[in-house]
Amino acid sequence: MSNVMTPTAAPPRPAKARRSLGARVQGLVIGLGFVLLVGAFGLLAVQYRPYRIPTQSMTPTLTVGDTVLARSVNGDSVGRGDIVVFQDPLWGNAPLVKRVVAVGGDTVVCCDAQHRLAVNDHPVDEPYLAKQQLNDKLFSTVVPPGRLFLMGDNRDASLDSRSHLDLAAGTVATTEVLGRVEGTAWPANRAGLGGRTVAFDGLAGPMAAKPGLLGPAVLAMATGAAMIVLASAAGGLASLLRRFRRV
Repeated sequence: MSNVMTPTAAPPRPAKARRSLGARVQGLVIGLGFVLLVGAFGLLAVQYRPYRIPTQSMTPTLTVGDTVLARSVNGDSVGRGDIVVFQDPLWGNAPLVKRVVAVGGDTVVCCDAQHRLAVNDHPVDEPYLAKQQLNDKLFSTVVPPGRLFLMGDNRDASLDSRSHLDLAAGTVATTEVLGRVEGTAWPANRAGLGGRTVAFDGLAGPMAAKPGLLGPAVLAMATGAAMIVLASAAGGLASLLRRFRRV
């Protein structure tokens, strides 16, 4: 008689055990998705505020009716080229959105034959400006420390620092800055992250900020929502298939 034993096949895993494992995996995926979704939403709620663009002063970068998301920042961290939301009582009661073109200590001169600003004797090419710029209001001013010189991208239709040159050289205190604009939330066809300009990178000192947390937060929210939806759909499909097999 042979002493060789024939291996026996492992008993099949009970269907109930398989369902239990699948339910645990589904619950884990949904839980992770929920953490991503809620965590990212909480970050956006704490760090960002929505503001609506009321005028054409920032066209074509921002247009009337756009809702932008601005991250709360210290005004001293703002650099040339950043788009900021600010509220200066000398300019009115409502928050305004403009682009920083000069910071404390800068000398700003308008304009050369190509309609360009000069900041600290450096002509600045600004590719984001509205195409037709005819209203060059000539000026030369020095920005006091702790203040910002602000202009709209649509220079022909913007009431900005040029309109307030008799008030602190047209500047706004950094303490009046409410946030830095990092993206557009609405309308849907214009939604997206704001791009960083390199127009002022040739100058020494504060430059436009790199992209912040808005992009990663939106991606985390989308990923979390997708995980929840897909895991829920997979669980529902598995349950439906089990019912068909019983028939």
